[in-house]
Amino acid sequence: MAFAFPDEGDIPGRLRRKDPDALADLYDLYGTVVYRVVLRMVNNQSAAEDIVQETFGRIWERSHQIREDAASIGPWILTIARNRALDYLRLSDVRVAFAAKRLDDMEELCIPDKDAESQFLSDEFARTIRTACNRLNDKQRRVIEMAYYQGLSQTRIAEVLDQPLGTVKSWTRSALQCLRQSLSVQGGF
Repeated sequence: MAFAFPDEGDIPGRLRRKDPDALADLYDLYGTVVYRVVLRMVNNQSAAEDIVQETFGRIWERSHQIREDAASIGPWILTIARNRALDYLRLSDVRVAFAAKRLDDMEELCIPDKDAESQFLSDEFARTIRTACNRLNDKQRRVIEMAYYQGLSQTRIAEVLDQPLGTVKSWTRSALQCLRQSLSVQGGF
């Protein structure tokens, strides 16, 4: 079963028209999942709340950029939130060793509980991601975690792991190929 973002209805169009109620409706759909993603990254409740607020403020400011034919703006929202969290980590110098965290915690990123079907889809998506990540070896998993959750470049990952840059690039490439193959076989993406 493939993961599906929640039905946004006419929210994207209403956002383009600057309907303030649309922002509230969007927050109802995505507020919890954005908070969970950000909290997982920054590991600070207060900072996560601020970043969620900044994320939705940025969406409001840039709502004119939403394409009329956009099927879902969920990925855009999560990208903004992730980038804001990475900015926070870079600016506040609060990087903590996240390497021990595993991607199998992805079930925390579920869509807010709207009904049984959306919870099923969320759980199914988490299982799909977890299964794909479990196929990675420890080196592959570690470079993916460091790149995604800490926002480290491959050069910085090589320094932290005390490995040649070419080795880190090879681990990253093989990890992404393994994830892509696993997810396409499972019908996840």
